Amino acid sequence: MRSTVTVGLVQQAAWPDKAKSLAESERGVRELAARGAQLVMLQELHATHYFCQYEDPALFDLAEPLDGPSGQRLAALAAELDIVLVGSLFERRAAGLYHNTAVVYDRQRGRVGHYRKMHIPDDPGFYEKFYFTPGDVDATQGFQPIDTSLGRLGLLVCWDQWYPEAARLMALAGAELLLYPTAIGWHPPDDDDEKRRQKDAWTLIQRSHGVANGLPVLVANRVGHEPDHSEVSPGIDFWGGSFVCGPQGELLAHAGEESELLLVELDMARGEETRRIWPYLRDRRIDAYGDLTRRYRD
Repeated sequence: MRSTVTVGLVQQAAWPDKAKSLAESERGVRELAARGAQLVMLQELHATHYFCQYEDPALFDLAEPLDGPSGQRLAALAAELDIVLVGSLFERRAAGLYHNTAVVYDRQRGRVGHYRKMHIPDDPGFYEKFYFTPGDVDATQGFQPIDTSLGRLGLLVCWDQWYPEAARLMALAGAELLLYPTAIGWHPPDDDDEKRRQKDAWTLIQRSHGVANGLPVLVANRVGHEPDHSEVSPGIDFWGGSFVCGPQGELLAHAGEESELLLVELDMARGEETRRIWPYLRDRRIDAYGDLTRRYRD
């Protein structure tokens, strides 16, 4: 890992029109690269609307293989701009087998790794189990960091962000940054107090992963109202709030609720310094944690 890394986040609206959504992603990536970003991260499912609000088999037509047209476009963009680019794909792995996949492109090297979302929600407005299969757990997948020219990226996706186990396993495997492309928002009828509690909890849990593991955290979320095209619900108001925090959870940049680009220069030596002062990994009682592999302690 370099001593400093300039990172950029694209917080954007997205639409069912894949060409329009990808054009907006590319515009943000180009602007951040022009401003000096070496690593740019896009939000979850940035190439389309958030289609998981309802179940429709026809929407599987949105999926592409890893090296399909969207992947090729992102790879070419990373090569042209000489950056590390983290994108998101609705991946068609095989007939009837689809994933929510974050993909890393490293400058001229093209695709150097991918991460298939491990925790898959199934809640009103977020019917992801209908569309996505969880990622595999093996030597190359699961909670495995991705090596790039800028360091080891601990890449997770959205619902993974609520699980401290996922962040910890990435840290234990040598991740130097935690990254969370995300799609999360409000149920419009909720009152303002409930909306505030939800968003505060979302920010807090991810900052806590930085604290617990002594690592910077990057989070990119989408913005804007997206309707439920089945007309069963009032849709989702995506709250934005993308941010970058340091290894003690300190906020270094924090977006609002509109489309926005964030640019931060990270001092990567801070993680080492923080872990020397707060040696959580040293003091873990790994001999006493066996029950963590159980669903519940009855």
